[in-house]
Amino acid sequence: MIQVMLVDDHELIRIALGKLLSEAQDINIVAEAGSGEEALDKARRIRPDVIILDVDMPGMGGVEATRRLTALPNKPKVIVISVHSQAPYPQRLLAAGALGYLPKGGRAEEVLAAVRSVYKGHPYISPQIAGDLALASLPGGRKAPLECLSPREMQVMMMLTRGQSTQAIAETLNISTKTVFTHRYRIYDKLGVDNDVALTHLAMRYGMLEGD
Repeated sequence: MIQVMLVDDHELIRIALGKLLSEAQDINIVAEAGSGEEALDKARRIRPDVIILDVDMPGMGGVEATRRLTALPNKPKVIVISVHSQAPYPQRLLAAGALGYLPKGGRAEEVLAAVRSVYKGHPYISPQIAGDLALASLPGGRKAPLECLSPREMQVMMMLTRGQSTQAIAETLNISTKTVFTHRYRIYDKLGVDNDVALTHLAMRYGMLEGD
């Protein structure tokens, strides 16, 4: 039996995924969480085999949560389900340790296939996303400006665009507020913006933020 934990800050999505997966005879939902911090706490105690994770969550967010979850002693397999299918999100999450990546709104059969595949240690990436990754890797492939950011800068950027304060970001990432400011102004410089509002608009333009 594959032990699965669902991580998403939207309860309705967790309910829908839970109903879908519970109908499979070889899958058991053992826990749910609404944030990366809660997921880490429960994963340490419950030790699920597979974790299905959303990217856009309060607190540390999906990238850092993936990095920390896949570094646990029990090494759970992480599948990301996200509205963000374009670069640099898939690359960032896969580099952080995710073994699966699916778009939200995909087919139910694909979710089941992904769970069974990563449980056996085999990567599973949606064909649509795999195709985009392959095209982006070709010489002259179309790249988003946000790809120039380091993984930590990307993480800070997403927390800024969600309206989190410098102090909150520092506490979540266990870094100083001075370091947060340093990341912020490096991000501004790389992306050619000069405030958080412009940064948010840029993130929206490239599909990095989920609309309400």
